[in-house]
Amino acid sequence: MRRGFRYIRHTADAAFFAYGSNLREAIGNSAAALLDMMLDQKKISGLHGKSKSMALSDRAANREDIVWHILQDILSIVDARKLNAYRFRVGKLHVGKGSIELSGRLYYNAANEDCSLMSLKAVTPHGLEVETVRGRCRIRVVVDV
Repeated sequence: MRRGFRYIRHTADAAFFAYGSNLREAIGNSAAALLDMMLDQKKISGLHGKSKSMALSDRAANREDIVWHILQDILSIVDARKLNAYRFRVGKLHVGKGSIELSGRLYYNAANEDCSLMSLKAVTPHGLEVETVRGRCRIRVVVDV
């Protein structure tokens, strides 16, 4: 399976590019990259706990801010609740005049087992970019480790 993201070198933190045919897909791939950094996805897929999900939603003034808000929410919730999250599915993405609304579901395995790989402090707004390259959406994200 081809992943919609790739990790890039960064001097002090961790960084990645996420790609998609549109903003919705690129945000989903950004969340996949973040979860892949935080948690052992292979171990989670082998757990026998019940699969659960929770709704997340955000509103922001622009594309960079909506990406930052939703990724930071995912990081904070997974860390605080010790969730074995394996997917974020973007549901509604509405781009209006002066605001963007996003809602989706965070899926996790309810097994009480530690699948942590790396402790991440925050998604940094510095260096976060959303751009269109050759007709595809590309998001650059830097994560404070």
